[in-house]
Amino acid sequence: MAILWLLMALLMLSFVVLPLVRRRRGMIEQVHPGHPDAADPAAYGFLRQEELDIRLPGPDQDLLDALELVQRTQDYTAAAQLLAGTETDGELRWQRVQALAGAAALELRRRPGGVHETPGGQWLRVWRAERPQDAGGAAVHAEFLVQQGWRASAEGAKDFRLIMEEAREVCGQAAALAPADPVPHIIELAVARGLGCSREEFERLWLKVLDRAPHHMGAHLAALHYWCEKWHGSREQAYAFAEAAAARAPRGSLLAALPLFAVFEHLPEVNLVLSLYRGEVIAKAILGAQHAVQEARSDDPVLPHVRHMLVFFLVRAERWAEAMHQLIRVDGHVGALPWTLSADPAAEFAVYRALAVAGYEANGGNPAGLPG
Repeated sequence: MAILWLLMALLMLSFVVLPLVRRRRGMIEQVHPGHPDAADPAAYGFLRQEELDIRLPGPDQDLLDALELVQRTQDYTAAAQLLAGTETDGELRWQRVQALAGAAALELRRRPGGVHETPGGQWLRVWRAERPQDAGGAAVHAEFLVQQGWRASAEGAKDFRLIMEEAREVCGQAAALAPADPVPHIIELAVARGLGCSREEFERLWLKVLDRAPHHMGAHLAALHYWCEKWHGSREQAYAFAEAAAARAPRGSLLAALPLFAVFEHLPEVNLVLSLYRGEVIAKAILGAQHAVQEARSDDPVLPHVRHMLVFFLVRAERWAEAMHQLIRVDGHVGALPWTLSADPAAEFAVYRALAVAGYEANGGNPAGLPG
């Protein structure tokens, strides 16, 4: 009898879920490149999928130049000079530390090394060995270990805690070398989350961050993960944290967009229902993010992150014109949430972009209707 009820439940579920899946699949197929009825993203100056840069959320030519030189020569000097010239209290240093650590981690993954082969990312090891008192090198090393630790956890490796404990030690070294720099403490937020520290310990660490950079968006995003229900908190705690940060954000701060990231963290696994994205909670979060984007400096390093998240929600809500206004400002770089959660960030971004173009044109839009 139990089996019969299970089969009936699965049958009823198929009537609800399958039409939604087919609907989204049909939308994607309808605008797939090469389809005779497809809208053409190239008409808007968008790059081809294979040209999209998955390393960064937005342009940072100084970083790209330094990375190219470091990876070509395996000499860390350009990276050290870049961080030495990057102010400690802004968002840019945090993003550059993440990018340099990610580049070293990716090199190591592609070339793990062997008897007759030098492992990838060797320049980071040399950097730390030759300049142990360089605060930038210590911060990149700490972030590198965190990224290695999370990958080990995802792959089921048993050395996750060992890697995270080493990361915590290097965070302490980096903090001692640059006491005013919030970045080592931001990195340690991820370590604390991974090691399952108590809320009291986490809040002590969080106060260290606030003392150095009270309106740091990257820090708040790192802390938000701790309060999410899949870690140590709950949906209500995550929303409360995000909304409190947004409420006290100074004018021009992108912290007003933090509730949108909190919503994203708590989206249900099956989230194809249009009404969900047009509901009050998400609509309010989108409005706050849009307002933050309008008020922010055009060169704010976090601005591309918020625009990418807006693209995701606006496309899901079928607010095509608004999505297009964000897309024309971020196209070319896709190294940001939510695309980086996909195995192929460029492909995921390209699907949403194609949906936005098709929906925009189906409602009378054209390239001339968008700002240049």
